[in-house]
Amino acid sequence: MNGSTQKHQEPGQSTWGAGQGTGSTGPARRSDATRSAILGAARERFAADGYERATIRAIAKDARIDPSMVMRYFGSKEGLFAAAVALDLRMPDLGQVPREEVGRALVGHFLDLWEDNEELRAVLRVGVTNQAGAERMQGIFRDQLLPAARQVCPDPEQVPVRAALCAAQVLGLALTRYVLRLPPATALTREELVAWLGPTVQRYLTAPSP
Repeated sequence: MNGSTQKHQEPGQSTWGAGQGTGSTGPARRSDATRSAILGAARERFAADGYERATIRAIAKDARIDPSMVMRYFGSKEGLFAAAVALDLRMPDLGQVPREEVGRALVGHFLDLWEDNEELRAVLRVGVTNQAGAERMQGIFRDQLLPAARQVCPDPEQVPVRAALCAAQVLGLALTRYVLRLPPATALTREELVAWLGPTVQRYLTAPSP
């Protein structure tokens, strides 16, 4: 798995695009609804069962469709997983944040993101037990966290290392707070977590190399 999401032509959609008349509206809408139902069922099943235990048959049953339709839309379980977790971390523009506040800003951003995004928590659960999930998480952070770190890192050659250290902090927090649910981690407030982790992430991003 290469971390990229392949695009598939939707059943019932013309390769000529939109504007072909009202005759294609019904099939296109049914196609979109079917795809959405499959993706919704897949996210819930992957989150509950993990990648290995989640089956195409179970996902199709949850979506109330035939298993062959899942394969028709996504080709394989791996393709379905990639489509189901095509996530946008909505990274903040760190170039617009006061330099001394970037660590706190990034920790606060990820806390808000984990709280609101069940898909991201699902990827994390799968990523700690399955290679496909790990590769998907690697791709998400590589493509979205690296550019953010590049905005404030004092040494361009150290961007990958510094971004990896930041990822270790935010992923470790997510694992202990939202997956393992360690009581001390879940008991901390947002403000306390930002106060504890913000300076560490700040050092990873902006401090001189040790």
